[in-house]
Amino acid sequence: MKAAVVTRFDQAPRFETFPLPTEIGAHEEIATVVAAGLHPRVLSQADGSHYTSTDDLPLVPGIDGVARMADGTMRYFVQSDGALGSMAEQTIVDRRRSVVLPADADPIRIAAAMNPAMSSWVALRRRIDFRPGQRVLVLGATGSAGRLAIQVARHLGADRVTAVGRGAERLAALGADVTVALDGDDDGAIAADLAEAGRDVDVVLDYLWGEPTSTALRAIVPKRADDDQPLSWVQIGSVAGADSAIPSAALRATRLQLVGSGQGSVPTRDILSELAALAVVVSGDAFSLAARAVPLERVEEAWAEAPTSRDRIVLVP
Repeated sequence: MKAAVVTRFDQAPRFETFPLPTEIGAHEEIATVVAAGLHPRVLSQADGSHYTSTDDLPLVPGIDGVARMADGTMRYFVQSDGALGSMAEQTIVDRRRSVVLPADADPIRIAAAMNPAMSSWVALRRRIDFRPGQRVLVLGATGSAGRLAIQVARHLGADRVTAVGRGAERLAALGADVTVALDGDDDGAIAADLAEAGRDVDVVLDYLWGEPTSTALRAIVPKRADDDQPLSWVQIGSVAGADSAIPSAALRATRLQLVGSGQGSVPTRDILSELAALAVVVSGDAFSLAARAVPLERVEEAWAEAPTSRDRIVLVP
């Protein structure tokens, strides 16, 4: 079969032949791939930089997707670790790691939205004790996962959602209650805006890390309206840097709970248990996400476009 194949971590996958496994498990099935999302997590999988990556090559990237099963049903599936991912004409689907989709579900929409929406959905439902009526700040709100985090937080009952990121015009279009732009040369003004936005926030969903997180903590913690009010800071992504200098006073001066949310910190069984509910929401019109389908044979072109594309690219065999 044809697939996107990674043979070197320093170059994009190529459209080549890749063999299907000759043995499959009792709960597995060879399925026809309908759509597979090109997520940032997939880019890091393919270049070997993700914390779960190994040195094993060749591999077919892709961590999830939509597939048509032998009985004609369509399933959203999450791949287990291995050499065969979802960016292929066919793949192995473990029925225990998948959910049946409604007959009228749009596979492009599902493949584009499930992974980025899952990051905030799982963080709020499985990583902290989030309750309706709380206030949420999204750090890194202009990325596709950040944009969906605003919508997820509101869907799950957030009373106020603050969007923090670059580009005032882009931020204004996200539908958040409050926006803070990180652009500009006036560091004092940015810090003041962050302090005001974070003075009574309950949860921070952090997709940036690096210097922006350090800056935000230094601005927010001293200006908290009530030091007894818990602040749950959930580290989800690190697009601004893998390391962040956390001021020690931030851990002492307020009730700061700093946790991560991702593969490993959330048990696989917990992630899988959320798939059905999230798939129903994504299949409806509750969330908005721009998606663009690209033929699998143009995988190298898609790889070059993905880092700067405002649309979530979906590969279709």
